Amino acid sequence: MLVDGDAGRLKGEADEPGWEVDPDDEWGVAVVATVGRQLKLRREAVGMRAADFGKAVGYGEDLVYKIESGKRIPRPEYLDRADEVLGAGGLLSAMKEDVKKVRYPKQVRDLAQMEARAVELGVYVGLSIHGLLQTPEHARALFEAWQPAYSPEEVERMVAARMARQSIFERSPAPSLSFVQEEATLRRPVGGTMVWRQQLEHLLEVGRLRNVTLQVMPTNSEAHPGLNGKIEVLKFADGTAVGRSDGAYSGRPTTDPKQLRVLELRYGTIRAQALTPRESLAFIEQVLGET
Repeated sequence: MLVDGDAGRLKGEADEPGWEVDPDDEWGVAVVATVGRQLKLRREAVGMRAADFGKAVGYGEDLVYKIESGKRIPRPEYLDRADEVLGAGGLLSAMKEDVKKVRYPKQVRDLAQMEARAVELGVYVGLSIHGLLQTPEHARALFEAWQPAYSPEEVERMVAARMARQSIFERSPAPSLSFVQEEATLRRPVGGTMVWRQQLEHLLEVGRLRNVTLQVMPTNSEAHPGLNGKIEVLKFADGTAVGRSDGAYSGRPTTDPKQLRVLELRYGTIRAQALTPRESLAFIEQVLGET
């Protein structure tokens, strides 16, 4: 049973922060409401009261009601225990995948879906290591530095969402991935020396993948089109594409062919001015040796 080992009590509302439903996420609200309704129907079908069911799965009665009414997102282990207690034969446990997606913020899910479909991705980043290249420890340190501060649970939620996006490196056939990082992002010791070293080592590992091109823009380089901010261009198998730039089109994603050509021109110019991939890996090794 899932109980607090020190206090010997059922898990309740105070133990489950960070699992609220985003009211602006229509799909998320619908998924959680459906899951909650199924849980309630199953519980009532076996004639079990909410209080007794809560004890059986190791959670408080109040939280059971919140989950069944679609106000809280159930944890995966909650669904597994509910499936076992209610004899659902795996039907409740099967809902874990949809619930897992709902827990990630809608904006992150939308980005992950685009990255999952992309056959080509090109990114220039000037202020931080790109999310697809970050280690969990590096990402955690960035989120912990955010103001206003995230709660510890929110930090872990955001880290998990960012790491989930990195499944792009495991896709087959592998997409073509190109990254240009400013030198300053490699020299900032985010999270302390050990986390920093691990991040640099991870960049070397990813940069050596056959489908990845990693380049560094030296600080002493001349002015280039990326100085206005981040640039992203994603291309899909059906020939469509989407791009975004902090310094163009109000920072909003665009699918307009003319605007995409401008972004591709800017990104191509940035790549031409950056160190070559081989020089970039050697540069990262040099920075690692200096830490």
